[in-house]
Amino acid sequence: MNKLYVGNLSPSVTVEDLKELFGERKLPVADQVLLKSGYAFVDFPDQNSAIKAIETLSGKVELHGKVIEVDYSVPKKLRSRKIQIRNIPPHLQWEVLDGLLAQYGTVENVEQVNTDTETAVVNVTYATKEEAKEAIEKLTGHQFEDYSFKVSYIVDMDAAPPDQAPRTRRGGRSSRDQGSSQPGPSGDFGPPRTRQHDFPLRMLVPTQFVGAIIGKEGLTIKNVTKQTQSKVDIHRKENAGAAEKPITIHSTPEGCSSACRMILDIMQKEANETKTTEDIPLKILAHNSLVGRLIGKEGRNLKKIEEDTGTKITISSLHDLTYCNPERIVTVKGTLDDCCKAQVEIAKKLMEAYENDIAAINANLIPGLNLNALGIFSSGLPVLPPAAGPRGAVPPVAPAGYNPFLSHSSHLSGLYGGPPPSAITHQHSQQTPEQEVVYLFIPTQAVGALIGKKGQHIKQLAHFAGASIKIAPAEHPDSNDRMVTITGNAEAQFKAQGRIFGKLKEENFFSAKEEVKLETHIKVPSTAAGRVIGKGGKTVNELQNLTSAEVIVPRDQTPDENDEVFVKISGHFFASQTAQRKIREIIQQVKQQEQKHQQGTAVSPHHSK
Repeated sequence: MNKLYVGNLSPSVTVEDLKELFGERKLPVADQVLLKSGYAFVDFPDQNSAIKAIETLSGKVELHGKVIEVDYSVPKKLRSRKIQIRNIPPHLQWEVLDGLLAQYGTVENVEQVNTDTETAVVNVTYATKEEAKEAIEKLTGHQFEDYSFKVSYIVDMDAAPPDQAPRTRRGGRSSRDQGSSQPGPSGDFGPPRTRQHDFPLRMLVPTQFVGAIIGKEGLTIKNVTKQTQSKVDIHRKENAGAAEKPITIHSTPEGCSSACRMILDIMQKEANETKTTEDIPLKILAHNSLVGRLIGKEGRNLKKIEEDTGTKITISSLHDLTYCNPERIVTVKGTLDDCCKAQVEIAKKLMEAYENDIAAINANLIPGLNLNALGIFSSGLPVLPPAAGPRGAVPPVAPAGYNPFLSHSSHLSGLYGGPPPSAITHQHSQQTPEQEVVYLFIPTQAVGALIGKKGQHIKQLAHFAGASIKIAPAEHPDSNDRMVTITGNAEAQFKAQGRIFGKLKEENFFSAKEEVKLETHIKVPSTAAGRVIGKGGKTVNELQNLTSAEVIVPRDQTPDENDEVFVKISGHFFASQTAQRKIREIIQQVKQQEQKHQQGTAVSPHHSK
């Protein structure tokens, strides 16, 4: 792992020249230097010094009149699924990097390497060597702000022949153990993690205490991250002028709780010193799709936490949710110790709900479709796949870092801007979801696969989604498409449409590198069609830019018997879903305005004279 290739060497270069160069650059003297004609192999004692040598020397140092090249020395048979990415901006969020990496395949593991460099370094393991190869080709030189990524293969011992066991290094550690990293200070890229278990704690703190939490030259927050082995992001630049700022803590559940306690303690001490009389409650941000299960049936879960911890817990209203911010505020009041106990219990409930959603959707929803590649883990991309904007860039739709991490289920609720049908409101009352009708067009040759043997697949799909799914007869013998009518609430639509997109991919009706894009029609009241288009087409253009879907409201349509017209949507799954949700919002707004207008014009019989 720590053997480097030094190329483009002058024939006059000696081993002593190389060792002298390493000494001048404050690099550890290499254990072994094997000099060949025009190149050399150098063993460094650890991964940190190897990275430092690459960053310090490659393309930057001239030796005997030639600029040398330095990179990992990885035999071809060990170039497989593992790559290393260097020169990553230290402030780049994990979720943004996740979305970027996932564009090239399934990422099994992302681990940060603890280095002395100012920029971040991660080791990435892809599911296949082909995906790793594509990632190297596409990410090498990739520009993010003023940083240019540098990417290399690293040794993948899993690719070695069975009889070639990994050699142990001094101290008995195998080469695969090298590079296990320690958490970095705040402002750095953060601690290593396996993304499958990453469930950050998000909290709100009064803006007046942010300075105290960070400390002089960042020393206070660095101490928090070091002691709790966590990565703490303070989103102080977001929402200028806001009374509160969000903080995101990445760590184990224990690490998150420890960091939360330290932050609460810092705020309490600052309040005492500034003689602030008001109590400082703990405010946790929780995605709306998880809050119903935190509350529990008839509020039982929340009541039990209150009773067990001696705290008072309230949850912000559904009315406070927005399209770009589907988080609720869980406010906990009590002593510092009691609030910390409640935080642990709340985190357990949220984590349980999150993991259940992930397991259910990974198992059932969209087999064959790489959900990661659509960017749904990105905190800065609440509704957009990476392809909707510059690669890795955060669009201006919502403030980066403030929006929640998005799991499959939380993305679903984030799209809808409200609770799924199973969610319980703050008042613990259930809402009846509105039924929707969507017309989805699939290739004619895919009809058999969708129906399945004796209609089993379409029946299972309808049962799983909780929707009615009907396939219309072909309009004529040469029809290329067949219309599928899906009737159900918003969650049912998400499940049914998502599974159909996935089935087409799974059955190879689209090539491996081709994105599944389908046309969808929804009906809107004729009175709302103009609002969907907007003045001079402004709304529909913004809608297309936001969702990356093609949205068309055909002109000269004759409204049907229900005074409705069609809107056509074309795009990949999440693009289509986002467009559908936004259009439904517009319809709802129009209906509400019409109702208000009718109520305003109605004359009460008590006042008619």
